[in-house]
Amino acid sequence: MRTKAAQESTRIAATDAILALMDADPRVTLVVADSLLVIKGSPIVDKYPERVVEVGISEQNGVDVAAGLASAGMRPIFATYAGFITMRACEQVRTFVGYSNLDVKLIGANGGIGGGEREGPTHQFIEDIGILRTIPGMTVVVPADAAQVRAAVAAVASKRGPAYVRIGSGRDPVVYESPVEFELGKARIVNELGSDVAIFACGSVLLRAMEAVEELRGDGIKATLVDVHTVKPIDVDTVAGVAARCGSAVTVEDHNIIGGLGSAVAETICENEPVPLERIGVRDTFARSGTPDELLDQYEIGVSHIVAAAKRAMARGASRRVAAR
Repeated sequence: MRTKAAQESTRIAATDAILALMDADPRVTLVVADSLLVIKGSPIVDKYPERVVEVGISEQNGVDVAAGLASAGMRPIFATYAGFITMRACEQVRTFVGYSNLDVKLIGANGGIGGGEREGPTHQFIEDIGILRTIPGMTVVVPADAAQVRAAVAAVASKRGPAYVRIGSGRDPVVYESPVEFELGKARIVNELGSDVAIFACGSVLLRAMEAVEELRGDGIKATLVDVHTVKPIDVDTVAGVAARCGSAVTVEDHNIIGGLGSAVAETICENEPVPLERIGVRDTFARSGTPDELLDQYEIGVSHIVAAAKRAMARGASRRVAAR
């Protein structure tokens, strides 16, 4: 039985980070599409009402407004549901933000299947990372918890150009019990117990990967766990290096296994250090409604699934080594 993790809202964390940026720079402006409640943004409009642009339920217009503000020297942040940014306004993100390489930051809520308890499959966004990874110049960050959201928002704001930060449903587990260093574009080795298998994870499911590492240790298997919070640009040196040392790998994500972290890691190791890879995530299907923990287990993103995948990857790696003799 898994112990219930402490929770802290990534939505409130994003609002905290935006407020800190607005305090420091009068050019920072928040654009919302009837989504102030979504991001828990009331403190922002209370403090800086003149720097909040509400476009109503018109996400395409919201991206265009943000692009216009950026082209005039402002530093806009557009925040709403992840899927409404990446699907409903995909062309606007591509053409008016990406192609123009404008300094627009996008914050998308309800990343993954966890939001389905309240709103169902239409608000479970498992395609967003894959969509934005294909836009040239777009930075894509998937923080693990609220503390990492604050660090990620600050980090992307310090770097010019388009960026996307994925946040959760607002009932998000605390993954890191104490503050950890966050460096944009640099994967973080969470622990390095040994080189039997590499596990790469991003987002709140990193917590499940941590638990899987401990269960593997109980079985005598020593894993290296890596938090790949910046999915694009991916940290090639760390990902390829860890994969090469371990000889087999697993990816864990709350996203379709097509286009997300699993694809990014597969591309990286295939081009640099090919090793057997098992991908844990939503397997090309739409999820049903339910609580986040129930859904992750239902769609085989559970601790036991990560453990089993690690053992499969190791067995494949061992078979390859025998065949190569």
